[in-house]
Amino acid sequence: MAEISVQTVYFEEPGKINTERTLQIALKRVQELEIDQIVIASTDGYTALETMEVFKDYNPIIVTHSTGFNKPNEQEMPVEVRKKLEDMGATVLTCLHSFGGIGRAVRKKMNTYQLDDIIAGTLRVLGEGTKVACEITLMAADAGLINTEKEVVSIAGTGRGADTALVLKPANTQSFFDLKIKEILCKPRLD
Repeated sequence: MAEISVQTVYFEEPGKINTERTLQIALKRVQELEIDQIVIASTDGYTALETMEVFKDYNPIIVTHSTGFNKPNEQEMPVEVRKKLEDMGATVLTCLHSFGGIGRAVRKKMNTYQLDDIIAGTLRVLGEGTKVACEITLMAADAGLINTEKEVVSIAGTGRGADTALVLKPANTQSFFDLKIKEILCKPRLD
């Protein structure tokens, strides 16, 4: 039986301090597998701008928080950062979160959990970045920005920055169970 060996890096602590290393690990695997779909989570633009330095030849898809995530009508990524990213060749996606939306509204109003909360919580057993990497891939597929028949490298983090990189078989949210984590390239060790 054939075997593939891929190194997985586990960071001692989560967060922004791992961004540069995460991007380098992801780039190496993108090159090895000749993947041309890269999806990155970025709230205020820090991770996206760092990504553009490393993935400048790949036109990555940057996925932001939805508008109103923290406060009504507020978009956390400044307009000037978004424009700079687009000028650098990135596609910036702002849309409803696959594991949020109406389920989050029900939870807030009725103090009860919905299926999307349970799925998100289950993915978090592998870390916040794993949950986010899966979610932003669903969002990019739903927006028609990635092909669900081709592998994607998805990069996310815990809080700010990047500390998780996965190779995924993408899917649309309505076909969530077709999403597959094919490789864990790096993530924080969890306490």
